Amino acid sequence: MNYPLYFDHNATTPCDPKVLEAMVPWFTTHFGNASSSSHPYGWMAEEAVESARESVAHLIGAKAKEVIFTSGATEAINLALKGLLSQADPIKNEIITLQTEHRAVLDTCKALDQTGVKVTYLPVEKNGLLKLDQLEAAIGPQTLIVAIMYANNETGVIQPISSIARLAKEKGVFFLSDGVQAAGKIPVSVHDSGIDLMPLSAHKMYGPKGVGVLFVNQKTIGSKLHPQIVGGGQERGLRSGTLNVPGIVGFGQAAVLAAQSMSEESKRLKSLRDKFEIALLELPGVSRNGTDAHRLPHVTNLAFEGVQGTDFLKHLNAKIAVSSGSACSSISEKPSHVLKVMGLHDALALASVRFAMGRFTEDDHVDQALAHVKAVLKKLRDSGN
Repeated sequence: MNYPLYFDHNATTPCDPKVLEAMVPWFTTHFGNASSSSHPYGWMAEEAVESARESVAHLIGAKAKEVIFTSGATEAINLALKGLLSQADPIKNEIITLQTEHRAVLDTCKALDQTGVKVTYLPVEKNGLLKLDQLEAAIGPQTLIVAIMYANNETGVIQPISSIARLAKEKGVFFLSDGVQAAGKIPVSVHDSGIDLMPLSAHKMYGPKGVGVLFVNQKTIGSKLHPQIVGGGQERGLRSGTLNVPGIVGFGQAAVLAAQSMSEESKRLKSLRDKFEIALLELPGVSRNGTDAHRLPHVTNLAFEGVQGTDFLKHLNAKIAVSSGSACSSISEKPSHVLKVMGLHDALALASVRFAMGRFTEDDHVDQALAHVKAVLKKLRDSGN
């Protein structure tokens, strides 16, 4: 199969060969269960898990004991929100979040809403940023958690995390920030920023799928989190089940590589992204969705007037792998909920495309992608599609 150029790194990233190399022995010769404490196979596995825990913690400025391994960020979000609410004072029964959050947060909130939890969904401005005064006004005596993502998966817009954290602390509420798109791409320090809970996913930073993390701030959360999966007591009793040792080792190696290359890689990707974006913004009827100043360096979300969204995406994907929104919502032909909240009408939201570059994107890939986008745009506009 002749695969298209990959410009969908916010959906997933390819597993780095160095990550795969680190994982392979833990499928074969080092196959022990990290909970087997009576022989070397188990000791080696446990040591590998703890080494990975240290590496992930280092990447986000946490302590190793604050890193809880899960099957992915979705499970981590469920553990964080449901785990806090199940042990909280019944009076503290509200989550405040954004209308532009990932479905993993929105659908968890929807499920909690059906159990009697109050959920307040705040809008964002046209540039994708929330208004801090709206958040401040929304927090009341009933509020337990503010859940606002670090960087949006569709637009790359980075929220004012430290300001949100300070406000949450002043109001005496917990702050969960979905760090899936940010960690490994830009510097993240959970303690310096004042974050209480942060879910992460290995496959968004060149690690394997099926492994994630929940950062749990020991100082502010402590024992306030109630486990959602029981049956063995692994991960300090917060997430029972046999540990995915190869996946965890892969996550650790991915975190090491990200920490080593982040600074230079961010500069390189921003240069490629800017070259790509500037060339397309020069065309008539093309605009950027989201602020320019506060966003991830590798992603741009562009709206293309004068084309039918599904046809445009179909033609683009012949040579460039891209998406019009979250990978978790891409099976639907509905317009992006993120872009609609930002004020785009349905047709323009459907004709918006997220281009996300990555570690293996090269300058000639950008040139090829530009030529293809321009050709498809001209063809569809000339034909009236």
